Amino acid sequence: VSLLQQWYTSSMSVVCTWLTDRMDLQLHIYQLKTLIRIVKKTYRDFRLQGVLDSTLNSKTYETIRNRLTVEEATASVSEGGGLQGITMKDSDEEDEEDD
Repeated sequence: VSLLQQWYTSSMSVVCTWLTDRMDLQLHIYQLKTLIRIVKKTYRDFRLQGVLDSTLNSKTYETIRNRLTVEEATASVSEGGGLQGITMKDSDEEDEEDD
């Protein structure tokens, strides 16, 4: 396993553990915005470095993505646009356009 794959896997594991520890708590809008940016940038940067899709789209990443998507939906209802255009969905659409 390459150094980049290990780095990506451990980075996502830290985020996933942090989110799991806070499973019963709704994220603050700033936590959510920051995590979305971190996760999207990490995913894109490691993809550009040649990390395999099987590593990028791991169960850990899917768990993070699902949690942030749910938090995003909750925030959009309760905050009324407080995310200011930051969304997990963008990363999926942009990835498809890059191919």
